[in-house]
Amino acid sequence: MTVITVNTSKGRLTQEQRRRLAESLTDAVLVPEVGQFASAARAGFQVHFVERESDMMAIGGRLLADAGPSLDVMVIDVAVMDGDWRQEVRTEVIERVLSAMAEACGLPEPAPAWWVNFRVIDEGSWGSSGGVLSVLSLLDSGVFTEEKAKAVHAALDV
Repeated sequence: MTVITVNTSKGRLTQEQRRRLAESLTDAVLVPEVGQFASAARAGFQVHFVERESDMMAIGGRLLADAGPSLDVMVIDVAVMDGDWRQEVRTEVIERVLSAMAEACGLPEPAPAWWVNFRVIDEGSWGSSGGVLSVLSLLDSGVFTEEKAKAVHAALDV
């Protein structure tokens, strides 16, 4: 399970941009997480878009409402199940997320005030469908490559 939350100022993203991002942000995390593109794995991903008024966000100690329209502030929070999240995999996810955001927004590169938070939720700390979920039960689902499944086992020391 993966939840990606995009926090922006109100009106920053159009519906078409959100539509593209729903897919591209999912894939930006999915591929490094399972080791390949696997359409079936998309069902375990949610993307949430949260918009805030410019007087409900601040950067550098100033409300965006006071800073002017030129400041492009965005925080993307990526929450993933425990697994193979070595630093190089986290780096790949963050770079892929920022690239997907820039592409969807029609920019040559991500804005300096776009920040990505990457959080790993400990094994046994996800719940859905009335119970606790484990990444271990997903490893035989056919979406993880054999190499990635072994890396997850090693990372979780099982």
